[in-house]
Amino acid sequence: MSAALEFRSVSVFTAQERPLLEGISLTVDAGTTAILLGRSGSGKTTLLRTVNAMIVPAQGEVLVNGTPNSGSDPIHLRRSIGYVIQETGLFPHFTVERNVGIVLEAAGRPRVQRIQRSHELLDAVGLDPAVYAQRLPHQLSGGQRQRVGLARALAADPSILLMDEPFGALDPLTRSEMQDMLRGLLGRFRKTVLLVTHDLNEALYLGDRIALLREGKLIATLTPAQFLASDRPEIKSYVDAFQRGEQVARR
Repeated sequence: MSAALEFRSVSVFTAQERPLLEGISLTVDAGTTAILLGRSGSGKTTLLRTVNAMIVPAQGEVLVNGTPNSGSDPIHLRRSIGYVIQETGLFPHFTVERNVGIVLEAAGRPRVQRIQRSHELLDAVGLDPAVYAQRLPHQLSGGQRQRVGLARALAADPSILLMDEPFGALDPLTRSEMQDMLRGLLGRFRKTVLLVTHDLNEALYLGDRIALLREGKLIATLTPAQFLASDRPEIKSYVDAFQRGEQVARR
């Protein structure tokens, strides 16, 4: 299986030379979902943002589909990669239809094609275009806005999706529904996904491999089953923290 993303000894520092990432080496195979897991401040989002060159490593390099991204035009690179964030970043005065097709609009695609693609993707994420296409973001629930954000990320048919805690602001039931929807979409479209979360349950449910970060360092990269079975103290403490409720309820 070929690598869609490859991080080679990636290090990032603040202006004061404090390390945010230290020598991260990680490979994400094409068509798989890799989870960046860790507590706040561990470097997850920083590593994610090196992929689309929103952050440039001080050391090391990032390869996208086999090519170092340092030699790519940043605008072209970012348009070729889907990007989903927690608050969706929708344009408040654009309709849902236009928000979904905005990347295609920037690329100069004809309006008829943009509308057709927007409606296809709204349907794919469970939003009836006849009902939602002409609504504005403030007329949607949080879960619906997140669905629109995902549709927008898929509009240009990128091979890679970057997802930065996309469901973190949603209530547990809506979050579960969004995770189910994402699994279904990935089964259909076979994208390579790099997803940031601090939620172990989400990582286990969505990930093919889980990369645990702590204080800017990569602790381990494991399958979900290997992660749960690991005896490494850093991993066991993370698992134990998410099983506290179960342990109390069983007493």
